[in-house]
Amino acid sequence: MINLPSVFRFAPSPNGQLHLGHAYSALLNYQLAMEAGGRFLVRVEDIDQTRCTPELERAMLRDLAWLGLKWEEPVRRQSMHFGEFAKALQSLEALGLTYRSQLSRGDVRRIVEAHEKTGKAWPRDPDGAPLFPGQTHELDAADADNNFAIRLKTQAAIEHIGGPFEWQELVFGGTDKMIESDPKKWGDVVLARRDTPTSYHLSVVVDDAIQGVSHIVRGSDLYEATGMHILLQKLLGLPKPLYHHHALILGENGQKLSKSKNGTSIAQLRQAGATPNEIRQMVGL
Repeated sequence: MINLPSVFRFAPSPNGQLHLGHAYSALLNYQLAMEAGGRFLVRVEDIDQTRCTPELERAMLRDLAWLGLKWEEPVRRQSMHFGEFAKALQSLEALGLTYRSQLSRGDVRRIVEAHEKTGKAWPRDPDGAPLFPGQTHELDAADADNNFAIRLKTQAAIEHIGGPFEWQELVFGGTDKMIESDPKKWGDVVLARRDTPTSYHLSVVVDDAIQGVSHIVRGSDLYEATGMHILLQKLLGLPKPLYHHHALILGENGQKLSKSKNGTSIAQLRQAGATPNEIRQMVGL
């Protein structure tokens, strides 16, 4: 039996400046990879071609290098691999587990508001967003040229593949746990749109499999999303990595840090005279 090296990755989107929360996740992944004698990858998740720019990507990589991180080249950029995501989507379509819908976020909001005016609550996903109304809004073939999103028939997918939908959550310094999840919490998630042949949920599981990522160490804000990722991994026949969801670095107001608020950006802290070692101390490493 060949023992393959552990593979860790840090996969930010270049749609803003990296902040202390990103620094913590990147440094933690790097530290764990080095301790395991494994590999450390940086992946650029730039499927949003409107908000993600080459300038922001260069700034992001510059910040990571300044922190002392070293990663394997070439860096994988999702925008260069749309064809691979499209093939994964085609396999789900061949199983009859997708449908197209033309409803916009505004359309969904109006449907939800009308429903809630009756005094009944609309179901929401773990992030608090209303669940999609479902296949009653599936497009006819005649509408195929219009704007649309391709969605997963989540309930049908669950019935097709069967459970359990569980993953091993690593607890450093403690006992690992098996976590059982319910992908139905997310409803019929978007897999792709007419102008972009992938979504976060689809591309992240495909990329992790292609890159041989063995350990996914990411923020606790993605804990619930792991259930959907396990479902997609099973549907696509992809390996299931080990997971660890770390605590988030919060701002002074107790809220999650945002790329749109630059007070804790790595670039600003560096310009103010902070050193990489001081950044490590700020995030508790």
